[in-house]
Amino acid sequence: MFQADTFDEATISRELGWAAKLNFNAVRVFLHNAMWTDDAKGFLKRVDTFLRIADSHGIGTMLVLFDGCWDPHPKLGKQLEPRPRVHNSRWVQAPGAKILGDPAAIDKLEGYVKGVVSRYANDSRVLLFDVFNEPDNANSGSYSSIGDRVPSAEDAWGKELKPLLKAQGARSLIAKALRWSREIGPSQPLTVGVYWAPSGNEEADQYRGETGGWVLGVVDVTSFHNYDQIRGVATEVLNLKSLGRPVICSEYMARGVGSTFDPILGYFRSQDVWAFNWGFVAGRSQANYPWDSWQVQYTEEPAWFHDVLRLDGSAYDAAEHAYLRNPVNTFLVRNIMVTSMLITLLVTSIFASVACFWNRDTLFKAVPKDEDP
Repeated sequence: MFQADTFDEATISRELGWAAKLNFNAVRVFLHNAMWTDDAKGFLKRVDTFLRIADSHGIGTMLVLFDGCWDPHPKLGKQLEPRPRVHNSRWVQAPGAKILGDPAAIDKLEGYVKGVVSRYANDSRVLLFDVFNEPDNANSGSYSSIGDRVPSAEDAWGKELKPLLKAQGARSLIAKALRWSREIGPSQPLTVGVYWAPSGNEEADQYRGETGGWVLGVVDVTSFHNYDQIRGVATEVLNLKSLGRPVICSEYMARGVGSTFDPILGYFRSQDVWAFNWGFVAGRSQANYPWDSWQVQYTEEPAWFHDVLRLDGSAYDAAEHAYLRNPVNTFLVRNIMVTSMLITLLVTSIFASVACFWNRDTLFKAVPKDEDP
């Protein structure tokens, strides 16, 4: 989206306007190192423009520096059209397999990290930095060498790094990115979300589990992803709150597996947990289709998995829409709603997620940690 040819201010403003009307007040934006390498000045100018537009709608921003999900081979230029009816079929990783599998190449990312963090280190429009989204995700059902794919996705099979190699590169980059960021000293806290998605490789999964435990000790605020039903969510929240730091759920809400706004959002509200759901406007990401659309051929649109609004801004589910907007709902009685925009720089559409934002000041207490695993 941040490429010069596809940067669409009108669409950004329109969708953020819809978010603001639903009382959402924060967005989560995925950046990409390739944009920095190609045109750092132009890239930052476009990020500046995004922040200006978001701020004009009363919306703050969480910046995500790296991402380990979906296509491991990102490329600049015109992006391929989505695979028909396949979830997140053209979302790309940052930095991707080529760099993550090469220790020397990882070191070359220092300029990107320091350039972005220094640019926005004291910018009140930026709430925090999410250093690496699902860094060691093996993408088992999409780009790995496990299982079958629908015909339109057969070309994705086997393109991901081996799980242990990716996990090792991811941990290395997390440690270095945290160190590089703290050398700048941003006013905003740093985080890396913990999550769990088995890779199918026992050795890699043990290593990944150790990485998750280490991450919880080195971040400034605790963030996590959870698509469980309410019981599983509540268990994880209670465990993470015992660490004594502010807690953010940076991904939830997948209707097909029972992760829904009601009652989970109300529970987050009661626990003072910021909660970002995946999905806002249904578009190129096709996140309204379920995860298993990589293996199951859908000929008709199923009940929506993620996403809240159609392309014209109308609600997918009117009752759900009313729940989000109605200030008498339990989770809004004493609190403010926020949204998180999920944008990949190499895809032309915009993606957003919703969050509950209670006390911004509690996040601005970054304490230096030992980044080395």
